[in-house]
Amino acid sequence: MSKKDIIICRCEDVTLEEIHQLLERGYTNIEELKRLLRVGMGPCQGTTCMQLIQREVSKFLNIPIEEVKTQKVRPLTMGVKLNAIKEGACDES
Repeated sequence: MSKKDIIICRCEDVTLEEIHQLLERGYTNIEELKRLLRVGMGPCQGTTCMQLIQREVSKFLNIPIEEVKTQKVRPLTMGVKLNAIKEGACDES
């Protein structure tokens, strides 16, 4: 199977070929790949792709996978009650 046919990040439709192209251009950490390809920024927040990307970076740099830093998780700072959203929608009409 070709690298362009292997989807690494399903949420953002990023292929293994795209990951390898950026690695070869010198983008060798997860945060750089995240900013350029939006990997880990879809609905799953990286739960399905980050280990795959971490493994590819590890293989490319020839270092143990434990040495590849993972993405920074930036959770929401506060929740929003559904009622507040509903009331906000009513105020706009």
